[in-house]
Amino acid sequence: MSGAKRAGRATKGTGRNRAAAATKDARSEPKRAETALLIVDMINLLDFPEGRQLLEQALPAARRIAALKRRLKAAGVPVIYVNDNFTHWHSEFREIVAMCSAESSLGAPLTAELAPEEDDYTVLKPRHSAFFATPLAILLEQLGVRRTIITGVAGDACVLASATDAHVRGLEVVVPADCVASITAERNVNALTLMKSSMRLDIRNSRSIRVG
Repeated sequence: MSGAKRAGRATKGTGRNRAAAATKDARSEPKRAETALLIVDMINLLDFPEGRQLLEQALPAARRIAALKRRLKAAGVPVIYVNDNFTHWHSEFREIVAMCSAESSLGAPLTAELAPEEDDYTVLKPRHSAFFATPLAILLEQLGVRRTIITGVAGDACVLASATDAHVRGLEVVVPADCVASITAERNVNALTLMKSSMRLDIRNSRSIRVG
């Protein structure tokens, strides 16, 4: 679920007037918040052999992520989509969304549940981790974020890599177990167990997450 080696890019929203996430918004300073919701690779073509297996696991998670997103946004929590660019280096995030929304895309049901909104932040990544060769760390610093809630796919790949990188950067990491999916349920449980046992990350049900 990771693309070729090259730096990612960040934008805010999917409209025409986007600014780099590592710079000041053209209209106002980013609203500061201690917590941010990260949605990893849920805008996805699923164009790989195990794509149908992952879709089966990810669709219920997508619905729970959408519910968590609504609740957290209402509490003022910024939402950051961090997504593979699928080696489409000339594409912007809105074009990735359009590709994954197409009828021919196996991942279209995921995009239908979780399409980014205009005020969401978006970051394109070239490899597994949301932090590797992307401006995510700078964006989180500008927002004043100290706690990350990491959701998405796959739990034993990009979510695990992103949670590890957030942890080594000194960020508090929460991984809602019901908002993460892998190709099989067993692989997902193994990844969550590893995150909890080796890094002592906060693994819990999304309904128990509170902010403020």
